[in-house]
Amino acid sequence: MTAEAFIQQQAARAIQAIYGTEVAETSLQVSVTRKEFEGDYTLVTFPLLKITRQAPDVTGNAIGEWLVGHVPEIAAYNSVKGFLNLSFSPVYWNEALQAISSDEAFGQLPSTGRRIMVEFSSPNTNKPLHLGHIRNNLLGDSVSRILKACGNTVIKSTIVNDRGVHICKSMYAWEKLFDGATPESTGKKGDHLVGDCYVAYAQMEKEHPEVIDDVHRMLVQWEQNDPHVRALWAMMNGWVYKGFDETYKALGITFDQVDHESETYLLGKELVQKGLQEGVFVKDPDGSVWCDLTADGLDRKLVLRGDGTSVYITQDLGTAERRFANFNLDSHVYVVGNEQDYHFQVLKLILGKLGFDWAKQIYHLSYGMVELPEGKMKSREGTVVDADDLIQSMYEEAKKTSEESGKLADISVEEKERLYHMIGLGALKYFIIKVDPKKTMLFNPKESIDFNGNTGPFIQYTHARICSILRKATLAFGPEDIRADAQPSAKEIRLVKLLGLYPGKVAEAGAALSPAVIANYAYDLAKEFNQYYHDTPILKEEDPAVLKYRLALIATLARTLRSAMGLLGIELPERM
Repeated sequence: MTAEAFIQQQAARAIQAIYGTEVAETSLQVSVTRKEFEGDYTLVTFPLLKITRQAPDVTGNAIGEWLVGHVPEIAAYNSVKGFLNLSFSPVYWNEALQAISSDEAFGQLPSTGRRIMVEFSSPNTNKPLHLGHIRNNLLGDSVSRILKACGNTVIKSTIVNDRGVHICKSMYAWEKLFDGATPESTGKKGDHLVGDCYVAYAQMEKEHPEVIDDVHRMLVQWEQNDPHVRALWAMMNGWVYKGFDETYKALGITFDQVDHESETYLLGKELVQKGLQEGVFVKDPDGSVWCDLTADGLDRKLVLRGDGTSVYITQDLGTAERRFANFNLDSHVYVVGNEQDYHFQVLKLILGKLGFDWAKQIYHLSYGMVELPEGKMKSREGTVVDADDLIQSMYEEAKKTSEESGKLADISVEEKERLYHMIGLGALKYFIIKVDPKKTMLFNPKESIDFNGNTGPFIQYTHARICSILRKATLAFGPEDIRADAQPSAKEIRLVKLLGLYPGKVAEAGAALSPAVIANYAYDLAKEFNQYYHDTPILKEEDPAVLKYRLALIATLARTLRSAMGLLGIELPERM
């Protein structure tokens, strides 16, 4: 039970006892006491005046006096102009810590019965994954974990954009410029080789703009199942899929459902025909099909080209319909950059016009771009930060920083290698996830690997420090050692307070689709522990009862850190 729920329960008892009136516990307004007032939580008494028929402070004093006299968990109160500020006794904090310590699933919220699909990554097969894709993947994976912790059934999905003009550009360049090159002959990952083709095409089009006509003809041939074009397409996409899989594995990313645009774009075409028949769409003289959204404050949207080929929104329409039907979804979250805000506004509008009520349950997690100190990245100019290179550089940075610390002398080579990867990946993930998704962010690899400050390695090191203390402990301990009559210090109470906030933070992060809420909570918890550790000689404590209490407290803290960071897809080592 949360602190808010406990106060609601006890305040309802007080009102019944004093005024003889039953009130619904959930109707009582409780929040954390503001910093300028003394107390832990505050009950708003204004709504109760119609029951008490007394002045606000009289009502507050009456309820506060009853609570202090009848509830051992409440030690003191003060009533200020309609706000009853309540201070918990050590009994409450000890009971709260024991409940948290005993709950192995602490932070996992009750089942909602809802089914949510989260689509992320959704790369084009004309280039390797880069830093922008990394932010997308990390957000999508973490949001999926958080929504699952919020009690939902979550299906992680991706759609591979494996057809279209961009893919044909890489294919065209390979045929014209790359003399039969393969990943084996070049020693390159397949997705990197195809990305080179895409960059080469951009230069070709700059010098010879007319080649775009050849590319469009190639797309038409693809849709007409031309054997040569299809074989080339299958070969080059196969190279890219293999490369993607290696990068996903390195990032720890998996999917429950993988769709391919080449298999779903025809579903969208069927919906376009349905929309034409129902008057949702109109066909122009050149054969192109449009949806007029001017009455909705937007403009006309192309849904089918004059040559019969589909556009991005065509396949998005068909894929959405199939997913809601096949997976019995309650909602669908698309993790896509903010440059596509208009696209998803249009997608929801068109689906609604086609008669799909579930269109209202589509959410676009619109996130800001990742920039470097040098500025924005551009795929066609080859100025992106490659995901594979970045992951490797983070590993090397973690190795260098760890070796300089000189604390790994007694760890095996295999364990060191695993640790370097864990620290490097943790640094990368945390640095990106800790920023609110809506904000554009500047990525600085060296800053992310710092073992001090708001970084992944700082939290990882904090966890390793707690594990080290627990390994050195000679006394057995458990939740039963958190006795109601214990006298926790102010810093220990502060830690218990922070622990108690965790389920609420999970709910907040799920509602906002913001892993940053969890990241910054984990940092606050780690920072608070380090201040406690600095001031409190845990293992030097001579009183066995106090020592066991402290060990149980920090063990619970370590488990909560693992849980919170696990929602971000970050592992915490036991040694560093």
